[in-house]
Amino acid sequence: MESWVVATGLVFLYILVTIVLGVLANRAMSLDLEDFLLYGRKAGFVVLYLTVVATYHSAFAFLGSGGFFYRHGIGFWEAGTWTVLMGAITYTLGVRIWALGKRFGYITPADMLADFYESEAVRVVVALVSVLFTILYIQVQAQGLGYIISVASGDRISFEVGTLILMIVAGGYLMAGGLRAVYWTDVVQGVWMYVAVWAGALVLTERLFGGPLALWRRVAAERPDLLSLPGPEGFFTPGMWIGMTLALSFGIVLQPHIMIRYYTAVSGRTIKWLGATTPIFLMTLYIPAAMVGLGGALVLPDLAIPDQIFPELLVRYAPAWLTGLILAGATAAAMSTLDSILHANMTVLTRDVYQRYIARDRSPKHYVWVGRGIVLGLLIIGYVLSVRTFGFLVTLVTLSGAGALQLLPGTLGVCYPTRRPFTRSGVLAGVGVGLLVLYLTLVTYPNAMGVHGAVWSIGVNFAVCFLVSAFTRTPSQETIVRIHGAIEDYVYGSGDEGLERALKER
Repeated sequence: MESWVVATGLVFLYILVTIVLGVLANRAMSLDLEDFLLYGRKAGFVVLYLTVVATYHSAFAFLGSGGFFYRHGIGFWEAGTWTVLMGAITYTLGVRIWALGKRFGYITPADMLADFYESEAVRVVVALVSVLFTILYIQVQAQGLGYIISVASGDRISFEVGTLILMIVAGGYLMAGGLRAVYWTDVVQGVWMYVAVWAGALVLTERLFGGPLALWRRVAAERPDLLSLPGPEGFFTPGMWIGMTLALSFGIVLQPHIMIRYYTAVSGRTIKWLGATTPIFLMTLYIPAAMVGLGGALVLPDLAIPDQIFPELLVRYAPAWLTGLILAGATAAAMSTLDSILHANMTVLTRDVYQRYIARDRSPKHYVWVGRGIVLGLLIIGYVLSVRTFGFLVTLVTLSGAGALQLLPGTLGVCYPTRRPFTRSGVLAGVGVGLLVLYLTLVTYPNAMGVHGAVWSIGVNFAVCFLVSAFTRTPSQETIVRIHGAIEDYVYGSGDEGLERALKER
């Protein structure tokens, strides 16, 4: 049997596993909106941990990080800064988001911000930013899936066809089982992805160089520029480093697929454990990615698409059965994020747009079917973007995070009580100006003065938000006391037990 048949067959066998899990999730799901959208707010630590790490690390980590090491060298190990920050943000900010969601029944990020700032305009802006910038993330996963299947099959299955098949599968099990299907498949995908990255990197490094230390010595001798800062192309300047750290930590956390996961936790303790442990998984995944990228730069120095370095090395230098298993792990990495983003955007559009402004008083079953229709529409948009526009996966993810980063001032204003809170006018003005500056510093004057557009945009956003808030009306005292009081009561007082008592008494 030809090697491409074995490799591709194993990838499709994995796809069959995800379909079965989606069917089982559909049988276990009730046609209840909270169950379909939020897993009934019952996610325990193991399930939540694996779905968060699988969602956070996607085709961006499995394929894109290897491509960035290949092109820009060791500077990409700055990933350690945003993965550590991810844990710290979850432990501090994430538990506050969870507590407010539990207390007031929030389902989307816009629910929380619109409630505090008493503004439907805030709801619409947050919903639009959430959806528009995560569509880029859909493109990242779709392109990653296309790369995997086309390389595994030796281009016998085209990039376009491979992308279409795998997107349909991810969308199919999401529509069948809602967030329950996403979580069940993510448990498998999180484990498979992590084992596959390490196994593939170690096998390739041993076969091609005789081990990690031998690889390091060869890179130091033959490509010392890959072990330098700011790297072969001068990319990793301090301004770029800080910008990517902000965009890929705060920016990713503020995207709806991560914030909604906070709402689904069974308790605040679960969120704290999540924050304390996720950096272990997230950071250590970049060690094998560095082996792949740096080794690939020595073995295949003229690769046209650096993001394909991992599957290309596997197909050329690893046994077919191992290639198939590892590329199934790469498929898991992309699908575990694709399904989460599709779910998050479906939730935002169903809850914040359709249910709020188009059809208020319909049955849960009606909203579930509307959500499924929205997923279909998002799949079409994502597919068109993936086959018509191309870009480095890491660059696209950073842009996506930089857009969502503009929600940071408003979110901090809700979750951290201050003497004078931000106002809805301040938040809206900050987001508007921040997005304008992001466009200018990424398109018109790319990374002005060597500083990433994320830094410029969020700095201006905060300044405008502070300034406008100083001269405009704050939320009502009743709302401030209700929401900030709930935060202070949970964080400094009663904790999980007190919150449960308050919910029972309500």
